Amino acid sequence: MITRLKQLWLIASLFAGTTSWAVANDNYPQRIIALSPHAVEMLYAIGAGDKIVATISHADYPEAAKAIEVIGDYRGITLEKLISLKPDLVVTWPSGNKFNQIEQIKKLGFKVLASDPTTLDEIASDIRSLGKATGNQTQAEQVANRFEQDLAKITAQYQWRKPVKVFYQLWSKPLMTISGDSWISQFISRCGGINVFKNADSPYPKVSTENVLLTGAEVILVPEDKNTRGHELYDWQHWQLLPAVKNDHIYHPDAKVLHRPTTRVLTPMKEVCEFIEKAR
Repeated sequence: MITRLKQLWLIASLFAGTTSWAVANDNYPQRIIALSPHAVEMLYAIGAGDKIVATISHADYPEAAKAIEVIGDYRGITLEKLISLKPDLVVTWPSGNKFNQIEQIKKLGFKVLASDPTTLDEIASDIRSLGKATGNQTQAEQVANRFEQDLAKITAQYQWRKPVKVFYQLWSKPLMTISGDSWISQFISRCGGINVFKNADSPYPKVSTENVLLTGAEVILVPEDKNTRGHELYDWQHWQLLPAVKNDHIYHPDAKVLHRPTTRVLTPMKEVCEFIEKAR
């Protein structure tokens, strides 16, 4: 019985014909499949966006990205479709794509580059990596340098100011937050805030209202996104003893951008810093 991988390999062989998928040493990819919204955005930022032939759902920036063919989502991709598009580079997302599918793509012989920044500093290194892989090193270096300079400026402006206790409400039903291991927590610390649940055991712990009240949080951040309307159902005004509520320091950063590791993240990060600053 032919295995799934053998079936895909046969399909790949039919589409390949006599043309090699491997990129010659003196050439760069002309057909890129980017399997994450952030990779699509960064490829456009370094001037390689016009080479993208497919992506996954929610890759919606810049505007031109909305026209790219979608071949999957967080549940997985259609491998047969990927094969038929004959990419000479597949930019994978290890923490967002299915591990077994990434492995199948590699075994089928496609050139693969992982893009999975988990810290602010890694955004710049990821941009440089994409620039090297696509032949857009000069523009990538410019974008990365500018990002690093702007990040350093924001950090220097806010990080060492009077500490402010911050509660980040990731979800409302159930009530969830972030620990110090979360991608989002670094924004709070660089803004001079203290994530009140930074020592939680899991990255995204469930908490009770009582847990939050005991922290004495001075700022509550509730990310705003059309996909998280449940936040609107949680009314903090019942808890006036919490400093953040009493002093009206409940804010709504742009979740769609803040949760995506690209250069645009500095805009909502600056907003978070300004929100925290108001509580000092």
